[in-house]
Parts: sequence; C-alpha cells; structure tokens
Amino acid sequence: MAERSTAAVDVADSSDAQNEPSLTAKADKATADGTEAGNTEESGAGAPSGAERTTGGKAPRGPRAPELHSGHKLAGRYRLEECVTRLEGFSSWRAVDEKLRRAVGVHLLPAEHPRARTVLSAARSAALLGDPRFVQVLDAVEEDDLVYVVHEWLPDATELTSVLASGPMDAFDAYQLVSQVSQAMAAAHREGLSHLRLGPGCVLRTGSGQYRIRGLAVMAALRGITSETPQRTDTEAIGALLYAALTQRWPYEGDAHGLSGLPKDVGLIPPDQVRAGVHRGLSQLAMRALVNDGATASRQEPPCTTPEELAKAVSAMPRIRPPETPFSATPAYSRPPAGGAYGPQAAHSAPVTPPPPLQSRTGTAIKWIVSSLLIAALGLGSWQLADTLLKHTDSDDDPQQSQLSDNEAKKKVTSHLLKIRNAQEYATDGGFQHPKQVPNTYDKQDGTAWRTLSFNDQLAPNSYKDGVGIVYDLGKEEQVTKAEIDMLHPGGTTITLYACDGLTPSGPPSNLKKLSEVTENSVKAKLSLKKPAKTRYVLVWITAMPNAPQEEWSKAGHKQGITEVRFRGR
Repeated sequence: MAERSTAAVDVADSSDAQNEPSLTAKADKATADGTEAGNTEESGAGAPSGAERTTGGKAPRGPRAPELHSGHKLAGRYRLEECVTRLEGFSSWRAVDEKLRRAVGVHLLPAEHPRARTVLSAARSAALLGDPRFVQVLDAVEEDDLVYVVHEWLPDATELTSVLASGPMDAFDAYQLVSQVSQAMAAAHREGLSHLRLGPGCVLRTGSGQYRIRGLAVMAALRGITSETPQRTDTEAIGALLYAALTQRWPYEGDAHGLSGLPKDVGLIPPDQVRAGVHRGLSQLAMRALVNDGATASRQEPPCTTPEELAKAVSAMPRIRPPETPFSATPAYSRPPAGGAYGPQAAHSAPVTPPPPLQSRTGTAIKWIVSSLLIAALGLGSWQLADTLLKHTDSDDDPQQSQLSDNEAKKKVTSHLLKIRNAQEYATDGGFQHPKQVPNTYDKQDGTAWRTLSFNDQLAPNSYKDGVGIVYDLGKEEQVTKAEIDMLHPGGTTITLYACDGLTPSGPPSNLKKLSEVTENSVKAKLSLKKPAKTRYVLVWITAMPNAPQEEWSKAGHKQGITEVRFRGR
C-alpha cells in the first residue's frame, strides 16, 4: 500500500487494497482555510472505498512546489502571509487580498504540473456553483508559470476535527450536521460536482451553528483522486462524519483525524452499540450511509447510496429539537422538624422565649401615641392632595399656560426624519441577495423594492443561512430613536436593528450592539428604541421571513422585500 503524507487541508485518502494494513501519516501543520487542525492522523482504512488515486501507488514526483516567500504578491493583489501546507507539487498559503482588504487562502502549483489543468478546471466549476454552504472559490488563474486558486478564509470558523476533539455531539447538533452536509452535497452532485475527500478537516462550523464545506472538487484534483462511484463515495463519507459525531470514534480500524478507530476484527458496529445514549434514529441513519451496498443489519431499511437519498432520509426523520436551556435549581425547602411545629423538639435546642408583653398602662399610652401620629399623617396627606388638585384645575383654566405646557411636551418628544446617505447589502457568508436593488429602499418612490432570494427553509437557526440584511449610512453620528420599515409580503418577519462600525461590519451580528427587535405579521414594521442610540451606521437584519407564493421575479418559498426604510432621531 502506498505511503502517504497529508496536511490538514485534506481528509483521509482511500485504499486500493482494503484488506491490507493501513499506514497513517501525521498532518504537517494547519489548514488552508483559516482554522488549525493540529496533528490529524489518517489512514487508507479511514476513507470511503469508492475513491481511488488515478496514478495508483505513490504519487509520481512532478515539478517541485514553487519556492515563494511571505510578502510575495500574485497579480499585484494577493500578498502571501504564511505557508500552511507544502506537499509534493503544490503549497497552500494564508494571504491578504489588498484590493478588498480581506484574508484569503491560496493554493499554488507550477503551470507545468501534470494536474495543473485539472485543478484549474475543478476550481472554476466549483466557483460557478455559488452555494454559500461551500467555502467559495474566488479566483482561479494561470500566470507567470504558476497556477493558483484563491478561496475564502474563515478565521472565525471551527473545524469539525476540533469540535469532535472535545467530545461527541448531542443528538440535535449531529442532526444539524448530517442534514446540512447531505443537502449541500446533494446540490453539488446535481451540478455534476463531487468532493471525494470529505472528512472532519473539510467541514467547518461557523459561530451561528451553520456548517460549510471546503475543498469541493479542488482537493481531489490537487491529489489526483477520482472515483467510479463519486456519489456513493461522498455518501459514505457523510455517514462517517455522522458516526464520528455520535461516538467520537472513526468507523474504521485505523485511527484518523485525531479519533480512535474501531477495534480490529469486530467489523462495523452501529453507533448505539459503541456509546450509550446515542439517538437510535441517527445511529441507523449512519449505518444506512456507511453500509450502502446492502441493507443494514439492525433494520431492513434500504441503504443510502447518494447524498440526495441521504438528505431525504434525514428529512423523513422526526425533527430533533434542541436541548432545553437548564434553569438554576430552586433552593431546597427547609422542612420543619419531625412532628411539625408542635411536635417534640430536639433535646439540645433551647426553647424560644417570647417577648414580654407590654405592661397595661404603658401599652395603652403607646397605642394612643401611634394612633395620633397616624391621624396627623392622614390629614397632612389629604391637605397636600387637595392643594395639588386645585393647582391642576387652575392650570387647566389658564389656556395660555396649558398651551405652553403642551408645546414643551411636544418639544421633548418630537423626533425628526434622518437622511440616509448610503447603504450596502450585508451577508455573513458572502451570499448576497440583490445588491443593486439596495438604493430602492430609501429612494422615496413607489413601486421599487429590494428583494431577497427565495429559500426552501426558514432562516436561522435551523438553516445554513443565518440572515439577510442591509447596512445604512446616516452620514454622521445621530441619536437614533425609531425605525419604520415597509415590506412586500405579510407574515412572520423578524427584524433586528444593530449599531455598526461601518458599511462592512467587522464581525457577525452577534458581536454588534443590538438596538431593537420585532416580529411583524403585517407589511409595516416599527422598531422603537428604549433610549436613543448614538451611531452613524445601522444594520437592518432579517432572520425570519414568510412563506410567499411564486411571483414573476422569484419562485415560491421563504422570502421578503423592503420597499422603504425610514430612521428617526432627536
């Protein structure tokens, strides 16, 4: 069997000889997509059997990886910062796009490399998919005897490898994982794209709980890997991810990805037999994906041989709800001693001595003094109340004074319309809706609107899309007190206002200052702030949209549109 050395940008290779002992290789350093993977181990036994190398055995030595250094610029734009992977024939870097001022990842290999054309073709095909559930390919270029592929860099995302290192997932998180990954891969295969190296190192979890897949088509092309049954290979890989999420074990004999493999000579056993308390439905689903060349042993369910079949099987399961938030325990009630308040007391407890009763003459005098004070207090209070009412009546009789008071009150609460100077669409995952329609939301014209795309599922927290929105620039810092938003579709729409530091906020909405939130069923939403907020930039963030019918410009699904936005302030 061929000896292999892989970096954390990859996942487990396949083996051409399934019955031979597997060899493991430690990862070189870190991933090429912005998250560290530590010392991941992999083996041939830890990969789906359908994937294989096109060259067979050890990869031939092609042209050496380009000897570049930190600070080198590609196309006068991408500045290389740190080499995170260097293998035979190619290298991967963390870089900076100086034009857009953002971090990116770059794969580099010589133009004369035997797989250079395949890598370019795979990268361009993946870029055309445009699905935000995948780490996006931003550029694929051949220039100056180099071929390089530029992709998104997600510094705030966490590799599934790191998530599993802390322990197995609960049923809800594992359900979200298999649901999102299977749906994403089903969409990719419908476009003729496959992964073939899908493992914990290629799945990232964002701060909002969404999963994103990196290396679609590109990772296999860099390694020269093909498969005669790509759908079955990717389905088995998803089953292995679910198995690992439920048990914190790799479902093969060899250790891989920092996870222990199964004991030798026991075969593939269901997850609920590996660890107690595993959700039975998810355990059976993992087996249907892994043992996809026949029915499972536990139940005669048909195997899942494609990501589409697996996604449908997940959808057919009863929905698994998130775990309830634990509440603080109520202090224990202190029970009285045995026998009740009137029962026998412990021998060591001293009897409570009641206070001595007031003497008859002294007690009578105190009672009279207290009664006199109460009567005096009631009289004084009544006199003050009557005086206040009389003054109020005099004020009502004086129209000039009443008008002055009304004007002063109006002056205190009057707010003015704030002018919107600029606006820009905001998307945490880079999946924009219709950026060119944003000016329609503050042009003060009827019949114009900014429209979202149509989504099959509701937005956050149970979808790969956590929200859609627009950041508005008021030109200068203003005391914002209210927002009025006119929309296209009635129904449950959840809108949240955030104060931002610019048109492109430096972090996700969870890191921004929340101003107000409302869920509106009509087409007019009003959000009032408890107290004025001083800010120049305001994010209108939509996290739930109504299910609207098909229209001329979009299909049926969860969608919304904004026709006009108005901000008021002091």
